[in-house]
Amino acid sequence: MTIYEKLLSIQTELKAPKSQYNSFGKYNYRNCEDILEAVKPLCAKYKAVSVMGDEVIQIGERYYIKSTARLIDLESEGVVENTAYAREEAEKKGMDGSQVTGASSSYARKYALNGLFAIDDTKDSDTTNNGQTAPKEATKAKQTAKTEEWKLTKSELVTKFGDVVSNAEKCIAYYEKSLGDIPYSEWDEETCKAIRKDLEKKRQQKKKKEQKETEEVESPFPLED
Repeated sequence: MTIYEKLLSIQTELKAPKSQYNSFGKYNYRNCEDILEAVKPLCAKYKAVSVMGDEVIQIGERYYIKSTARLIDLESEGVVENTAYAREEAEKKGMDGSQVTGASSSYARKYALNGLFAIDDTKDSDTTNNGQTAPKEATKAKQTAKTEEWKLTKSELVTKFGDVVSNAEKCIAYYEKSLGDIPYSEWDEETCKAIRKDLEKKRQQKKKKEQKETEEVESPFPLED
């Protein structure tokens, strides 16, 4: 078998279940370790090995983690590789520099593996209810319209939830971390719905706290006999 035939066989047989659960967004997902755990037995079966490497590169004023996933044929030494990038945030609340780099590395490695082994992490939005494939243009228009309806925007954060959100960027960074370092650009409808619900909960908690503080204020006037 050539390296490409081995890669095809691995892609066909690979089953990488979404074994991780995000309790905040209430959805399952897979991480880099889940993919590697599923790939290793298949690599042994087809006499190949999967290796990964990271490189820090600078584009403009920002730093990116460049991750490369390689499949190496142990019989012919043929190599197939795929590369993915993840931008390092300048800073992230509650994380030091090494943690920011580590989170970016994990994200880039996952998508490098996704590309190499043909793993689709998105929901299938190109299929209609009857199993037929919808026309691409119609699907694209539908997706665009739908995004405008449910996407949680920065403007909404400060206008609708301004009483609990003072800074949209910091709010987004907080929820990105709560979601397991899932970037804002990849939040789906269910995630946005869960965040709105959480913000509404924080609003109610704030109101109750303010009400309690008001009730506990002592009277500045002496009690009359």
